[in-house]
Amino acid sequence: MAHTIITLYTRKRCSLCEKAKQAILELKEDWKFTFEEIDIDESDELTETYGIMIPVVQIDGEEVGFGIINKIDISKRLQEKLKNF
Repeated sequence: MAHTIITLYTRKRCSLCEKAKQAILELKEDWKFTFEEIDIDESDELTETYGIMIPVVQIDGEEVGFGIINKIDISKRLQEKLKNF
């Protein structure tokens, strides 16, 4: 079984990003996954791609949410992804 990775694209001084990070970390209590946080301001390409969308959440490279991140939505996406294994 492959290991699931949740990636959060974020930037400093972003209150929505902090809320999204907190929601994802709370999901770690129920789901096994690796969490990585990427600051888009460290890459011109990422800033151009995600600048007005952040925070952006990906599960194994698939975009599953942006802007206001809902913990329940992310949990449902995790459930769908993990039950397919």
